[in-house]
Amino acid sequence: MINKIIVPLDGSQLAEVALPYAEENAGRLGADMLLVTVREPRDERSQYMLECYLEKMAEVAKTGASKYLAKGAKPITVTRKVLSGSSAEEIVSLAEHEEGSKIVMATHGQSGFTRWALGSVADKVIRATIRPVTVIRAQGAKPAVHEKGYLNRILTPIDLSKESEVVLPYLEEFASALKAEVTFLHVLKRDTLTISTEALELAKKNRESAERQLAKLAQRLNKKGIAAKSEVVETIGDISDEINRYTKEHYTDSIVMATHGRSGPRRWVLGSVANKVLREGNTPLTLIRTTGPFKD
Repeated sequence: MINKIIVPLDGSQLAEVALPYAEENAGRLGADMLLVTVREPRDERSQYMLECYLEKMAEVAKTGASKYLAKGAKPITVTRKVLSGSSAEEIVSLAEHEEGSKIVMATHGQSGFTRWALGSVADKVIRATIRPVTVIRAQGAKPAVHEKGYLNRILTPIDLSKESEVVLPYLEEFASALKAEVTFLHVLKRDTLTISTEALELAKKNRESAERQLAKLAQRLNKKGIAAKSEVVETIGDISDEINRYTKEHYTDSIVMATHGRSGPRRWVLGSVANKVLREGNTPLTLIRTTGPFKD
């Protein structure tokens, strides 16, 4: 159960792009918020300056989250912390000690403001945290996503392995609280060189099998009052490219998908598909870690 939304801030407008999404998460889930900034060894800003900044942001966040609270629900609590040390390590350590937490943070993707660029703080947090993390890609100081909303339509890519289904408990809680519509997507890789009758028959059976498995996942959510559907698409290209293409052609507010950990509880090695969706897409992406051999 998600009961706390952690939002890393560094004083930049870029990092603050994550706030509206964190506010909606907190308000609809009834979760508290924790705003955190890290004062690194060479940071010339004073402790007092950072505390004043977070105090201001906490007021903004509390007001924003209140717009999404259910009628009669108690107001959320917004706390703040100024930590010292390495930004990524401190954020990851904080999240590990906050049970039921989720990280929501902004990143510039492949270029731009280097402090939060993938490959820097955001990348390290994404790869090391054991908590769910939502990444908001930004263009300048604006989110590179649709402006109509964030939490209404969710896409969940599934590779049909048991490991990829690690997202289901989170997805059920998330979609139920937010009254969001879920689409399960499986991308079936096709080989253009196989044109024999046998190969075509096998491809047909694989598609039918995938459709049955995804339909069961959708029915599981339907039985819990969640609007869910499933879709199988075929490609001769890259699976991650197909996922990103799908989000562009079908209005998608958020992607929720699994990725695997390979070297212990403190390191998160992104699989190839999740990594490419993360780096080349622009839809808010939530990654759920699985320690199993996720077929990515």
